[in-house]
Amino acid sequence: MPIRGVLFDVDDTLFDYTGSEQAGILAHLRDVGLLERFPTPQAALTLWRDVMEYQYARYLARELTLRGQQIERTRQFLAHLGHNGAEHLSDEQAAAWFAGYAAHRDAAWAAFPDAEPALRQLAPHYRLGIVSNSDADHQRRKLRTIGLLDHLGDVLVCSDQHGEAKPAPGIFHAGCAALGLPPHEVAYVGDKYTVDAEGARKAGLHAFWLDRAATGAPAADGIHVLHLLTTLPHVLATLTPVP
Repeated sequence: MPIRGVLFDVDDTLFDYTGSEQAGILAHLRDVGLLERFPTPQAALTLWRDVMEYQYARYLARELTLRGQQIERTRQFLAHLGHNGAEHLSDEQAAAWFAGYAAHRDAAWAAFPDAEPALRQLAPHYRLGIVSNSDADHQRRKLRTIGLLDHLGDVLVCSDQHGEAKPAPGIFHAGCAALGLPPHEVAYVGDKYTVDAEGARKAGLHAFWLDRAATGAPAADGIHVLHLLTTLPHVLATLTPVP
């Protein structure tokens, strides 16, 4: 059967999440006079990312709301710095600190250079959409800001609303259902090997791992490896020529 639809991850696939996160936290730490507490900027980034991954996993497990994980990230990060009373910051105080970071981060929001050309080339031939481990309103605002939303139609399935996160098969199947296609007629593209590529393959979709760093890491049978999104239209056409 031909591939008739393509679903995408958002962060670090279409959208340069890592770049905006790095710009945001470094600028914010400079503003509040905390960057000098770290031996290097990279040390600050590493701590921020480690805390984010821990608290975001709690959000995906539905232990915290999206706002709740932002508050807990702030408390944990400042506590690691030995910030006096960090664990006892009120929700409002922690949210205000996080908002300072988010303002810098959002100012650095950008699509990867290959995202818009790839979507523009795919849109006339495939049904397109999003499956993301996030909040739908947040991802919609992000995609609109970076100029990609109009290429993706109305299909935006996110874990917060769906109730389970990738790599659970159900969220991939919900994306396929939103496209009006069975899984074997849908490709999924994402940057995380286990969560995106393996998850999509096990759910019965055509799995594409976007390895932007060209790590050379091996991929299992049935997982296609991309280094740039602009190669995707050619690969799809090779697998199932578009009429």
